[in-house]
Amino acid sequence: MLAGLRAMGLLAPGAGVDGEALAGGVSSDIWRIDLPGHGTVCVKRALPTLKVAAEWHVSPARNLFEARWMRRAAAVVPDAVPELLGQDQATGTLAMRYLPSESYPLWKAQLRDGQAEPEFAAAVAANLVRIHAATAAEPALAAEFATDALFHALRLDPYLLATARAHPDLAGPLTELATTTATTRLALVHGDVSPKNILAGPRGPVLLDAECAWWGDPAFDLAFCLNHLLLKCLWNPAATAGFLACFDALSTTYLAGVDWEDPASLAARAAHLLPGLLLARVDGKSPVEYITEPEAKNRVRRVARRLLLAPVSHPGAVGQTWRNWIDERHRDR
Repeated sequence: MLAGLRAMGLLAPGAGVDGEALAGGVSSDIWRIDLPGHGTVCVKRALPTLKVAAEWHVSPARNLFEARWMRRAAAVVPDAVPELLGQDQATGTLAMRYLPSESYPLWKAQLRDGQAEPEFAAAVAANLVRIHAATAAEPALAAEFATDALFHALRLDPYLLATARAHPDLAGPLTELATTTATTRLALVHGDVSPKNILAGPRGPVLLDAECAWWGDPAFDLAFCLNHLLLKCLWNPAATAGFLACFDALSTTYLAGVDWEDPASLAARAAHLLPGLLLARVDGKSPVEYITEPEAKNRVRRVARRLLLAPVSHPGAVGQTWRNWIDERHRDR
């Protein structure tokens, strides 16, 4: 990291720094560092082996594409990303302005505590669809984000294909989802739009951790975030109504901003992806840490299986299926 900071011109040779390791994340070492002359910064160094139970190796070169995504996103929605200070490809190190949690609380922490605000979810969607729309209008960006191999290693294989290996009877629809996603190339995709990577800043949502940046299918970003809002109903059941309201607000706001293709086509791809991602967060390489009870896992499996075998064409229909399951669960009690 220090070598990377020196290569970026952010740290003089021989200069010392103070800092501390930050918690969170499985793919990078992340530090808060006080840099002389630059203030407090956040420094990330991509790891070749992710910190998960399953064996998961990915090239640290992804750090370069995260920096490129940040530059492109900042040109569209300046307040939607931290200020990028530099990136050094040789060390896989990226530096950005540190955003303190007192002013930039994590959306995931707010959701954990039951603070589910549809207006904020709509703001996330508005930023995301603006970035997708602006980049869809620049197809030459495809050459700058030709990261198919990285996206396969970080998303398609550990989520959809690993889940297909865990459920051989569902391998057909899951493999088809991976193929459709891999071959749909329309806009610049973040790849990890999750509440753990979104800060609630004073000027709106701030997106972090674009290590999966890829020129591909924007429906993946929509489905990835919507999936988390459904799963949060199992984490904090008392806030279920709020989570589902956020789901509706995010879906509706995003689809209203789609202008580069027929919104119905994108909605259908997102709806098809959702059950695959639901199942992946139970049986893929990166299961969510808060669904641990066998009964809860089995309920997710049942809903996901139903939707994989009988796909619906709109995220709202997925949300309704999820609501029906919640109502059944309450009746069972």
